[in-house]
Amino acid sequence: MEEQTLTSLELAEGKPYPLGATWDGSGVNFALLSEYAERVELVLFDSAEDKTPARTIALTHRSGPIWHGYLPDIQPGQLYGYRVHGPYEPEEGHRFNPSKVLLDPYAKAIGRPPTWDDSLFGYQVGHPDEDLSYNDDDSAAFAPLGAVINSEFDWSGESHPDIPWRDTIIYEAHVKGMTRLHPDVPEELRGTYEGLATEPVLEHLRSLGVTAIDLLPVHAFLQDRHLVEQGLSNYWGYNTLNFFSPEPTYVAEGPLNSADEFKRMVKVLHQAGFEVILDVVYNHTAEGNRMGPTLSFRGIDSFTFYKETEANKRFYMDFTGTGNTLDMGNSRVLRFVMDSLRYWVTEMHVDGFRFDLASVLARELFEVNMLSPFFQVIEQDPVLSQIKLIAEPWDVGAGGYQVGAFPWQWAEWNGRYRDVVRSFWVGTPGTLGELATRLSGSADLYAHSGRKPLASINFLTAHDGFTLQDLVSYENKHNEANGENNRDGHDDNRSTNCGAEGPSEDLEVLECRERFKRSFMATLMLSQGVPMLLGGDELSKTQQGNNNAYCQDNEINWFDWELDDRKQEFLDFVKKVIAFRRAHPSFRRHHFLTGTEDENGITDVSWWHPSGHEMKDQDWGDDHLRSLGMLLSGEGTGEQGSDHRGRDSAFLILFNAGDEIIFNLPGHPQAPGWKCKLTTEREAPPANRLSPGEEFTLPPQSVTVLEAADENRRG
Repeated sequence: MEEQTLTSLELAEGKPYPLGATWDGSGVNFALLSEYAERVELVLFDSAEDKTPARTIALTHRSGPIWHGYLPDIQPGQLYGYRVHGPYEPEEGHRFNPSKVLLDPYAKAIGRPPTWDDSLFGYQVGHPDEDLSYNDDDSAAFAPLGAVINSEFDWSGESHPDIPWRDTIIYEAHVKGMTRLHPDVPEELRGTYEGLATEPVLEHLRSLGVTAIDLLPVHAFLQDRHLVEQGLSNYWGYNTLNFFSPEPTYVAEGPLNSADEFKRMVKVLHQAGFEVILDVVYNHTAEGNRMGPTLSFRGIDSFTFYKETEANKRFYMDFTGTGNTLDMGNSRVLRFVMDSLRYWVTEMHVDGFRFDLASVLARELFEVNMLSPFFQVIEQDPVLSQIKLIAEPWDVGAGGYQVGAFPWQWAEWNGRYRDVVRSFWVGTPGTLGELATRLSGSADLYAHSGRKPLASINFLTAHDGFTLQDLVSYENKHNEANGENNRDGHDDNRSTNCGAEGPSEDLEVLECRERFKRSFMATLMLSQGVPMLLGGDELSKTQQGNNNAYCQDNEINWFDWELDDRKQEFLDFVKKVIAFRRAHPSFRRHHFLTGTEDENGITDVSWWHPSGHEMKDQDWGDDHLRSLGMLLSGEGTGEQGSDHRGRDSAFLILFNAGDEIIFNLPGHPQAPGWKCKLTTEREAPPANRLSPGEEFTLPPQSVTVLEAADENRRG
């Protein structure tokens, strides 16, 4: 097809805002930010199969750093990109190359994903001068294209669940993996946004008792060239190509429907009472380091979007391990990120975000600064300040581990909770003191600036690392399928295999694993803070020992919904312990457990030795002690905003990570006796009333919850 070039006279001036391609019912306003460009051309494609644009239009109107124009009669579905002219001076931070067709950073849909070809690179691949060389091969046939969309959507009947933090239970899931093998989801919807909103999935989430689904990245992402060439894929999606477009491979009816299908998913999930949280990656882009492809940001304005090193602007600063870092210190990049976040809240109706490697967002030059513009802008933003904000509070740079340091509006993945709970259960000595702190809400991390235990997102497993089943089945990672000779992934897993590495038919090994799984899950749900469950753990999902399954788009990652008796029994236990947490505000407090007495002389929490006395200083340092009692007062657990302090039952939670042991039950002013309400044992809990001072047998690797047996209080 011969390319048609239009003159500036056929293009109306349009407006600099909003950025991107905006359809108004009559035509489309195009606006692109590029401060250092010398010329910008809009290229229009008739179809995704076209190798050259049908039309090229120079955007001759410029307002400050924004190039813009209005084209009448353009309709939703139009595919487009840009060619941006300017200096190609890598050592000065500029990498303009008009032979590259570039994806609009504000595109609302991906009309065509990129196809790997050397023409996508701004330099000559294999040239001895590397990125200092220049490649004028046209990338039009292979470049990603944006698509104009109609943003109208019928949200009638939908409302945000607006679930308080104290009642929140997060379920981390992957759009494709959750439904790809689900036998009750229509085959054509499996692995899609629509599939996630089908009744079989909703019923599973309802029966489980979770309140929010946290989706691994749904921003359109790039399939890395080296993975594609190995027959692998970027399954997790932490390689963002575009921050406004939903990932097109999760769409049931073609990429041009991506926005509508995503909205329908959110609407249905909201109607079912579930919040939607997105895992987002604003720390870097898919273009990688200086040797990466020129797909969007690099060719539009590399100097503006990326952090370059001070010594040589040819090189990018890298706090992410991916080759580049977005420059949050640049006001235009900061606005771009805020525009994206607000778009997903106001237009796509999501309820919150979990920020990948969030410490990067606080970096000013080299140092992490929690008073950086990024956090200040969010705090004053009337939209973003009201949603759920969750930080992964670390990055790969020096000083990047920032657990407990984020501003007061933020919740954080509590990596220290994960580590000490794992360590306790697998028998690491010297963990009791920190375990008690983590069970109580991690006041050492969060009791500042008005923060509460609800700032702690407690988790034991996540997409990155072992699943729960693998945590009790493998002592070492087995990542051979990733093609890196098992060098990738963490070595410090704090796991156990119960005597056999990997699959086993030994009944003792299998029962040991089930005991550990039940105890891990009970610990998570009985801790102060906000629990996060890795989707699939309730189904005893295994990744065959792979603790870095980012590139496995196959049965290693897909949920297996075929449950044998053992898996079904564990699923039933997970439902039971979640229901127990939801029934008792003692485990969902607004305030830290401190061990101090109230005006009635009642202590909110006390810690007990198996011999029946309160823990003493020397007990906490006993490396042989594997059991601990946690006695919770039921006072002061009323719902927030109530006109009284409220009351729940008193509970005694007994943790035993060792062999069978006798525990002498303590007394409590609220507990003239105890009754077993929850146990991780397969047998039903004993029904008889237990007296203070009575000896109680704790099975190995178990959790037992005793409730005050006072008929005048709820139970």
